[in-house]
Amino acid sequence: MDFDFEINSSRLLSQTFRQEKNLHKLKKTITLRLQQINKSATKTIHSPDGDIIDCVISHKQPAFDHPLLKGHKLLNSLEIPREHNQTEILSDNFQLWSLSGETCPEGTIPIRRTKEQEILKDTLNSKSERKFNIVQMDATNNRHEYAIGTVTGDAFYGATANINVWAPHVESNTREFSLSQIWVLAGTFGKDLNSIEAGWQVYPSMYGDNQPRLFIYWTSDAYKKTGCYNLHCPGFVQTSKQIVVGAAIRPISTYNGKQFEIKLSISKDPKNGHWWLKYGSSGHVVGYWPSSLFTHLNDKATMIQFGGEIVNSISKGSHTSTQMGSGHFAGNGFGKASYFKHMQVMNFYNKLIPLPNLRLWADKPNCYSIKAGTTNTMGNYIYYGGPGKSAKCP
Repeated sequence: MDFDFEINSSRLLSQTFRQEKNLHKLKKTITLRLQQINKSATKTIHSPDGDIIDCVISHKQPAFDHPLLKGHKLLNSLEIPREHNQTEILSDNFQLWSLSGETCPEGTIPIRRTKEQEILKDTLNSKSERKFNIVQMDATNNRHEYAIGTVTGDAFYGATANINVWAPHVESNTREFSLSQIWVLAGTFGKDLNSIEAGWQVYPSMYGDNQPRLFIYWTSDAYKKTGCYNLHCPGFVQTSKQIVVGAAIRPISTYNGKQFEIKLSISKDPKNGHWWLKYGSSGHVVGYWPSSLFTHLNDKATMIQFGGEIVNSISKGSHTSTQMGSGHFAGNGFGKASYFKHMQVMNFYNKLIPLPNLRLWADKPNCYSIKAGTTNTMGNYIYYGGPGKSAKCP
């Protein structure tokens, strides 16, 4: 008995030592990543919601740590695409940090300081838990659920839409999120998919709150090893000194009341091949994804998507109560359901055109639904979303 006790004690001590060693290694990894991501600032701005905004010299931003961007020069102002009616000042201050009244100095860009919990979230995620797109209707993936509209074709060079913003309920103490976004895609799902994404999301385990936030994402290998949210890894080059990627959005839409929307567009530059992200009716340039990051999108996109996505972490029993969009079904219509309106894609001639052959899909229509239409006031539109767990979705 004493011999068995000594063996068990030895095993326990060995296991404890391994756990402590792994924890130490994890903390070291997180510390190093935070040092890489959070660059030294020339000025720091404190947002009313607790975010810290660092003003970082433009050419020292995280993007240029990417090996594929070695030697890449930040485009000058003459190389940045501008719409004919673009102004230097955004007329709609749609992010909470701007309420501080402070701005970043010339030659710098505002970057939301990344917190330890965000890196920990990324580090703990396995590949199977990473954000994964299932337009192929992959029945084996029961973690991510969608209500989306899709167009496919030989070549697309951009997409745009107005998206109304909500603050959907997301299950607490989970890794669940709720988002609404545009996808620009090329390649093969599950193998070498290239994806550029932008929209708003509520992601408590990432950001530590339930606020809707402007976000971006990219991958060049079907979410396996490349890409990340926002500026958590090198890649996206920010040029705007007025918009913070990852910052909270305000105001938001109210049920049966005033609707607040953001306009986002992603377009490929015919001169240098980069993919530009623009915000607002004036086409304010946020930044770009260099074409060198991609294997398929360095040429063109072959699929565009618009819609909502949630993560359902409940594998058995009842469905998650995480809401998509406004938390109301598509059939409730304007002012109640979430929408994308003025949805357009860009053709070879750099012209925005109506959506060709829009296909709708909701993998759990009793939980989250979608419908589409066309009117003079909304152009091509979709309503989408739902409450998650309900009488229809037990």
